[in-house]
Amino acid sequence: MKNLLNYINARFSLTNNDNSLLEKCFIAMDTPSQTKLLEAGQIERYIYFLSEGIVKGYQNIDGKLVIQHLVSEQDFFTSLDSFMEETPASDYYETITDCKLIKISKPDFELLQENTSFWNDFVKAVTNEHLNCKLDRVKDFQILTAKERYIKFINQNPKLVLNVSVDNIASYLGIEPQSLSRIRKQVAF
Repeated sequence: MKNLLNYINARFSLTNNDNSLLEKCFIAMDTPSQTKLLEAGQIERYIYFLSEGIVKGYQNIDGKLVIQHLVSEQDFFTSLDSFMEETPASDYYETITDCKLIKISKPDFELLQENTSFWNDFVKAVTNEHLNCKLDRVKDFQILTAKERYIKFINQNPKLVLNVSVDNIASYLGIEPQSLSRIRKQVAF
């Protein structure tokens, strides 16, 4: 819980009441590696904050797993449309490593909206950060070569490079695993 409170307090000044309400609304959980947190067709019931570990988000497209998210520590994740609209998700979320997660349900999310002055602004800020990351990723696919995307990934995500399989990284970068293996041999750091 401390990591979450530090994350929020770094962006907004919270009162003691705000902190107490956050502690009541969020639930901490330790989750072993390779645990599915969400499967396609289920309705997402939580927004997660990843305190420790690595999580992947993916879709199964014609039998092929397409990694869309590699979530590292100190970040939020969810199937947002499913959570907000209470509709079946099209994606899966699964832990790659053992994880310490903090989750909030929709009723508690709405409780924070109604009873704090910071929550709506905080949610907007986090949503905008994630949107900007997605836009950057789309732009990278349009203008960078596979090698350039991999080098950028290494520079921005050194912990992920060490703890995520080549297959998952390749899928995330839109590269075939064999091509990524060749690229990795070319890149000497």
